[in-house]
Amino acid sequence: MGQRQSVATTFTGAVKERIGSSLADVDADLARRYPGDDGTRQPVHTVYVPADVVAADTVRFWGDQALDALDEHAPDASSLGAVLGLSEDLAVPVCERVRAKLLREPVEDLRIDFEDGYGPRPDDEEDAAAVRAAGLVAAMCGDGGGGAGGAVPPFVGIRFKCLEAAVRERGIRTLDIFLTGLMDAGGLPAGLMLTLPKVSYAEQVAAMAELVGEFEKARGLEPGRIRFEIQIETTQAVLGADGRATVARMIDAGAGRVGSLHYGTFDYSASCGVGAAYQAPDHPVADHAKAVMQVAAAGTGVRVSDGSTNVLPVGSTSQVHAAWRLHFGLVRRSLARAYYQGWDMHPGHLPTRYAAVYAFYREGLGRAAARLDAYVNRAGGDVLDEPATARALSGYLLRGMDCGAVDEGEVTALAGVGRAGLESLAGLAGR
Repeated sequence: MGQRQSVATTFTGAVKERIGSSLADVDADLARRYPGDDGTRQPVHTVYVPADVVAADTVRFWGDQALDALDEHAPDASSLGAVLGLSEDLAVPVCERVRAKLLREPVEDLRIDFEDGYGPRPDDEEDAAAVRAAGLVAAMCGDGGGGAGGAVPPFVGIRFKCLEAAVRERGIRTLDIFLTGLMDAGGLPAGLMLTLPKVSYAEQVAAMAELVGEFEKARGLEPGRIRFEIQIETTQAVLGADGRATVARMIDAGAGRVGSLHYGTFDYSASCGVGAAYQAPDHPVADHAKAVMQVAAAGTGVRVSDGSTNVLPVGSTSQVHAAWRLHFGLVRRSLARAYYQGWDMHPGHLPTRYAAVYAFYREGLGRAAARLDAYVNRAGGDVLDEPATARALSGYLLRGMDCGAVDEGEVTALAGVGRAGLESLAGLAGR
């Protein structure tokens, strides 16, 4: 770098130093609260399976059921494209990748459910189920643990009962048994996910952070090793009794341990008085809650997950096609609104989850890559992009690569940059 030119200025060094000193606390607060995304992979969905149903072959079973549904109701690319409204040029690669995904990795994030999907049980029964869940997860994630053929999800964990008074002791006990079982079986898996449901007050998040912190100390783990998700499914989680928005306070109460916020479609809709027939991820009350979640999480590194539909693709082919079109449209709607994750409740949802995700990234690949190439090479074009947009374009391409929608070679050929370059443009280099 050349020597700085001598130009006339007015502010003295003392003034600049004083301003810097006055903003030091703000600088530190911004760095603490808004570190940005950490660049790790985000699953495109979470699959909830009740603790009494989950088995060692659950993930493979879901994949096989999804493939069977395709074989029966949309056996080739043209038929699937016709159901979902995909052009032939898009339907072929999407269908190929969906089938490959269902063989290789049908479930990205498995949550063993001890809450609504499991319900109240005698203590001895839930204790045994928690021990069993720990054993299953340890076997899934351990070396040679039966994970061949798409049986190991990259992310796995439990949803335990909430910290409300009526079920607090039971929820804590299940969490303790599960984590203790994992530690005794060799340690916590890298993709461990814990879901704290029905949060209403920031103090409940702080209590959860304290709980896992105590576990870390007791078992000699690095502080901050255990992170968790918050389910936003009560109105109090969005708007407090004092009229203030609540979500940002919950993230702060988690002391850096909150990894994501999950919208709970049915509990939240019901708490707002929405009739059962209208409880869906695209209802206005859902849009409001998720918009608040999105703004609260922006820049914090905490991710947002949409909810689910309870319309299952079962029955006749016409019924399955109708359910697939609904699910496909809801997933696409979420992706366009930057909710890159959601819930799936049935194996039949997997084909349209991946079809929607893959179509979203593949149909935008050429345009996003061209804009990024023009930005990197200062080549101009019909859109004038700024660094923030370059970050968004890079993040879009990275997410497409992570889920299997696009390949790094395709991106490199079109955009002129590979994964390392994309991570640098997205501000993720060195994290």
